[in-house]
Amino acid sequence: MAYAFKCQGTEAVPWTRHDAAWDWTAGCQQAFDAVKQGLTEAPILVVPDQDRPFHVVWDASDFAIGCALMQHDHEGRDRVVYYQSRQLKPAERNYPVHDKELLAMKYALATFRVYLLGSRPFVVYTDHTSLRTAIKSPLISQRRARWLSFFAEYNFQVEYKPGRLNVVADALSRRPEYAVHKPYANCIGVVRTSTPSSSLLDDVRSAYANDADAKPLLDYFAAPSDKCRQKLAKHLRARVHRYRVHNGLQHSWRQR
Repeated sequence: MAYAFKCQGTEAVPWTRHDAAWDWTAGCQQAFDAVKQGLTEAPILVVPDQDRPFHVVWDASDFAIGCALMQHDHEGRDRVVYYQSRQLKPAERNYPVHDKELLAMKYALATFRVYLLGSRPFVVYTDHTSLRTAIKSPLISQRRARWLSFFAEYNFQVEYKPGRLNVVADALSRRPEYAVHKPYANCIGVVRTSTPSSSLLDDVRSAYANDADAKPLLDYFAAPSDKCRQKLAKHLRARVHRYRVHNGLQHSWRQR
């Protein structure tokens, strides 16, 4: 019950301690009423039916993981037996995407262990197609090796479910209260920019006079004619259309 109260926003229930005096506050009553109301409204959890196969959905975000244990009812509709989610630990937030997804899968199987271990084969759904082969890859890290050893206890197969259909697990792994707010996440960095000094550009312009290729090009663009074009070196004549002169500086580009 204390966990249910916490889920309703009551941060502390002091009277759950063995040495605490009973103190039923207005906040406790409000949380209790909210829990009762939630148990009678959709989505309502169903009692697990051991004669029907289970299936599991899970997902991971940058800051949390979430999962749900589900069964199909007699009309083939998805019904939820169990929801669960938690915030990622600081070290887990640094995991690569594949490892976060596998961590969510391990968390789901461990949470629903009493329902899944030793039961008939079940299906786990992921919105990452690569995970279907990742768990079979011979090149794995030690962490994944430990997880694969844990997965071997269960009789399941991995199936793909598009992200747009995996809304239950997606919502559980993105609960706002789990989000990690970084103080500098929205800061805008100032980039220092600079331009070449005018003296450098003047030096480049002056150097053209002593350059065997640059000077003929400048003469040609100053007064374009067939006569000036013939004075250009052969390799320049073939590429003269790639050059332009702007503010006394030569520019060239490569056509694609």
